[in-house]
Amino acid sequence: MRRTILAALGLALFATPALADWQTTLAAARGQTVYWNAWGGDARTNAFIDWVGQQTEKRYGVKVVDVKLSDTAQAVTRVISEKAAGQNSGGSVDLIWINGPNFLSMKDKGLLYGPFVKDLPNSKFLDLSSTSPNSRDFTVPVDGYESPWRLAKFVFTYDSARVADPPRTMQALLDWAKAHPGRFTHPDVSNFMGATFLKQALIDLAPDPYVLQQPATDATFAKETAPLWKWYDALRPNLWHHGESFPANQSVQNQLLNDGEIDMSMSFDPASAAAGIQQGLLPKSVRVFVPEGGSIGNVSFVAIPYNAAHKAGAEVVANFLLDPTVQARQQNIDVLGSYSVLDPARLDAAEKAAFAALPTAPALPTGAELGSTELEPHPSWMTRLTAAWAKRYTK
Repeated sequence: MRRTILAALGLALFATPALADWQTTLAAARGQTVYWNAWGGDARTNAFIDWVGQQTEKRYGVKVVDVKLSDTAQAVTRVISEKAAGQNSGGSVDLIWINGPNFLSMKDKGLLYGPFVKDLPNSKFLDLSSTSPNSRDFTVPVDGYESPWRLAKFVFTYDSARVADPPRTMQALLDWAKAHPGRFTHPDVSNFMGATFLKQALIDLAPDPYVLQQPATDATFAKETAPLWKWYDALRPNLWHHGESFPANQSVQNQLLNDGEIDMSMSFDPASAAAGIQQGLLPKSVRVFVPEGGSIGNVSFVAIPYNAAHKAGAEVVANFLLDPTVQARQQNIDVLGSYSVLDPARLDAAEKAAFAALPTAPALPTGAELGSTELEPHPSWMTRLTAAWAKRYTK
């Protein structure tokens, strides 16, 4: 015991302040159980989170419980309710997979712990400059209150056995749909994937897409969405089921693609088509393309609520997610296939080699094939967009 105490004192005396602080975090985290609230709709992501928990428990004594959500707002509402009840510590949510409007809501309401990202040792592998996707969430500055863990990008998937030359602009998509009525659809816009499709179309069709980076007003919303509604009015009658009903989510739409009812689907995960083929959920002829002008991309983040019961454990998990070996495993198509958030220039030769050795697949696009990344509109645009679509096109 005396030797252990002396060793700890020596660490505190001779380590750099940052390392000493992190050792304190590791000590506080040992024995904690982190309740990670995350969207539970993807089996591969769920399996990856389980693996993360196994590793953090083995290495750091930190357990992870995957609290599967159908909507991230469920966790946000829980934190809001706890604050209203005066529960400012010992909260039930330790870590949230969060993005966009939910992050903005929690940040504005003072519901987040931090800033903590620069305290994570593995943040040295990140580009945290002000213009980096790691520093902005749907145009909102992150300010260190959430940590990146995976990269997402909007893509179309199509069956190359039935579509020789996929349409790469929104106008071309409209022309294709008119020539092939009933062979295209999108998830319901109440679902994230359907809303993302609508945002992608808005970016391509808006008179001034730069305006989308600012909060929407009545005037700017009316002006920038006018071409979108004209385009969609022409598209809708040519959709699957004449645009009178829509698949509930991406998984249902992929099933339609697999069954041959439609010829195209969409995803916010460039590796999802290759993964679907591996799992027998999509035909081997499915491939991926992006609009020729680029597609929406963003980073998925994790955040820690202000009243989390196990903040130290949550920081340990967030830091582990940024380990280059973990990021390489995550990007492996045989595991998850989510692209890394790390800056390749900050990796050493061995770390770069681990990424270079990852398996490839015919339906797995390269970075060059994914093209340029369009910035997400300000969250207010999505809120207004989905409400306007529902008012126009649902009974």
